[in-house]
Amino acid sequence: MTYWMRRLRAALPWLVVAVFSSAAVMLAMLPAAWITPQFARQSGGHVNLVDPAGSLWHGSATLMLAAGSDMSAATLLPGRIEWRTAFWPLFTGRVRMTMRQSEAMPEPITVDATPRSANVTPGAIAVPASLLSGLGAPFNTLDLQGDVRLSWSDWRSFNRQAFGQLTVALNDVSSRVSPVKPLGSYQLVFQAEGASSTLELRTVKGPLMLNGRGVVSPASTSFHGTATSAPEARDNLAGLLNLLGRPSGPDTVALSFVH
Repeated sequence: MTYWMRRLRAALPWLVVAVFSSAAVMLAMLPAAWITPQFARQSGGHVNLVDPAGSLWHGSATLMLAAGSDMSAATLLPGRIEWRTAFWPLFTGRVRMTMRQSEAMPEPITVDATPRSANVTPGAIAVPASLLSGLGAPFNTLDLQGDVRLSWSDWRSFNRQAFGQLTVALNDVSSRVSPVKPLGSYQLVFQAEGASSTLELRTVKGPLMLNGRGVVSPASTSFHGTATSAPEARDNLAGLLNLLGRPSGPDTVALSFVH
């Protein structure tokens, strides 16, 4: 073995340590803003982290949700979402974060993401009813108020296709265009199945009964159902029913939305 080979062999362990240390220092200095665009990309713009602070390892941001494609109608949630990131998964090309929202989502969730996929553990979060305005007509006209809660099963996305179930619970909902308060409580179930997803709306209770099904795909969105008033609320709900759809029976209108 030559002199230079012996020198290189002796120095090699220290060279490895130096490279590893430099990489660790660079990772430790990554700002929180490095990770925030990943959420918008993986969620198709529906989940956004804005005003980030801190680092990739321990940071926070404001959570902004968009129900539809119109980002101008996105809703900022009060409080901030906080996260902690595991160190070792980064060396396998994964980002594993534990997240919680101080006011709306006290129970933490785990996000495990790669450049092409993401997995989110089950969770729930309370959101303002104004979030529904981002879905467009008729929600932007109704100006709904009430308790709205999102909950989801294991949620997976791969190449921007999502798989999982999202449930929207609307409790004691009211509208500025109706004197009947509350209108009722409802449940909307969104079943993501990759390229095509389904919607199902049902009434839990209330004088305004809403039911229907829909299909969501990258090319179009359609929903068909009915809105019916209880007999005792017929007169007070007549104006709202006319706003929602065309008459299809006694105290009933057809709900039909195609985009």
